Amino acid sequence: MINSENNPEAAPVGKPPTRNEGLKENSPTLSGNILSTLNDPNVDRFSEDDYEFLKFHGIYQGDDRDLRKTGKTYQFMIRGRLPGGIVTADQYIAFDDIACRYANNTLRITTRQSFQFHGVVKSGLGPLMKKINDSMCSTIAACGDVNRNVMAAPTPATSPVIELVQQHARDVSNALLPQSKAYHQIWVEGVELNLAEENKTFVDPLYGKTYLPRKFKVAFAIPPLNDVDVFTNDLGFVAIVEGDQLLGYNVIVGGGLGMSHGNAQTYPRVGDLLGFITPEQLIEVSKGVLTVHRDFGDRTNRKHARLKYVIEERGVEWFRNELETRLGYKLETARPYKFTKQGDQYGWHKQLDGKYFLTLFVENGRIKDTETWQLKTALRKVVAEFRPEVRLTPSQNLILTNVQPEQRDGINKLFAEHKIATENQGSAIRLASIACPALPTCGLALSESERVMPEVITRIEGLLAETNLAGEEIVIRMTGCPNGCARPYMAEIAFVGRAPNKYQLYLGGNEASTRLNKLFKENVKNDEIESALRPLFSRYSSERASGERFGDWVERVLWKETVPAQS
Repeated sequence: MINSENNPEAAPVGKPPTRNEGLKENSPTLSGNILSTLNDPNVDRFSEDDYEFLKFHGIYQGDDRDLRKTGKTYQFMIRGRLPGGIVTADQYIAFDDIACRYANNTLRITTRQSFQFHGVVKSGLGPLMKKINDSMCSTIAACGDVNRNVMAAPTPATSPVIELVQQHARDVSNALLPQSKAYHQIWVEGVELNLAEENKTFVDPLYGKTYLPRKFKVAFAIPPLNDVDVFTNDLGFVAIVEGDQLLGYNVIVGGGLGMSHGNAQTYPRVGDLLGFITPEQLIEVSKGVLTVHRDFGDRTNRKHARLKYVIEERGVEWFRNELETRLGYKLETARPYKFTKQGDQYGWHKQLDGKYFLTLFVENGRIKDTETWQLKTALRKVVAEFRPEVRLTPSQNLILTNVQPEQRDGINKLFAEHKIATENQGSAIRLASIACPALPTCGLALSESERVMPEVITRIEGLLAETNLAGEEIVIRMTGCPNGCARPYMAEIAFVGRAPNKYQLYLGGNEASTRLNKLFKENVKNDEIESALRPLFSRYSSERASGERFGDWVERVLWKETVPAQS
């Protein structure tokens, strides 16, 4: 029942489709003129049209914004497609080599469990992409109007079914991949096999000629830990486990956090619980949800094109009926479940199979060396010598898994030699913090994020001590713009870039990451953060119930007496 025909209802009467829709229709192989530009040493960038196609290949074209006063220096960000965030020891070493040779000598862990390379110039783009594919990894569909990297619970001790859930994540990732041969021809073979002719006839069997109106995101969670922020995805699967058996999944649809300042048509949204499915129904349900987005998403306005708007405006019952019609059967009633928290288990822990895993805090996801500690060098040595599997977490951290008990001392020793702690890795709020890259590499950034977040956390640590809250865990997230890459709208405290050195202040998310926060102040300068938070922390310190978290106090007390600011 799932086909590749696009529905004309997706285009509102009287509104033309966006420029991107025409580009995709004219080059459904997603090839554009990428290969000819790649092979031309006289140009340092791709055309604006080809930039849109590059996204489908996992590549963003931009520039170093710190250097704009002396002219644009074009460079590229490349993002891997790593379902569930898992890489082998050999693949990690290959990625480390790539970062040294072709990028800015850092690896950036994303909040969707992947690696990004920054600072790549055009002459290094082809070799870098070839090296990634040689390592048996890929970047296809890591960006673009397709299903993005599929997330899955990474922690080995979470549940006896975690490896099966990880396999299901890989299965869904493979099932939702675009089928064009252009990616392989451009980046692996380096030859153009009559793509111009193929563009006349190619239609992707799942996506059609014009793919999706916008991106599509999938995540798998295993209660009680909501480490993937499952409600923020277009499609979420919540594992229902009985003993050691995976019974199936509750299906959540319509989440998404991106928005635009001053545009009421855009807003963050948590997904709706739709029903229960068996593991055997997983692929066809995934395809069915995706094709409803394909057929009914807004192709006239990319800011209003996510699945969340289809469900918000047409209703969850309409969506369920449309999906069940495509499937040919009804979904079962959702099964009971409960999330209690999000985040990672730091330090050493025993796996269910008797081996060990080590979770390392990677501040803001940036694996690098500094003058005071050498995380990148240490990780390279540990992975090369001890050969653990590497898992990336949605909180931008890294897990070394399948460590033999006798290897722990050697791993601890290597990290200590490079000034990396494996226990007591930071304060509770620092370990719970996330920031997006923002300046200087992101073209959308309105304000700083990654570069200022460590110092902001240090100041908030001092403020907590001042208000008798030292050691308190509060989930704090920062982004340089409102697009939501670090999932700020689920945090207990969030700073969302609005202008240079100015942030919106959001308050009131919860520990289980099931509740959106709300806008408290429209403009807060970086040096005003303490003055904005001090009275709130003082009240929370004296008014909170026993064990009550800051976000829950905000929801229980502050919002009852304060009208949240309007964005």
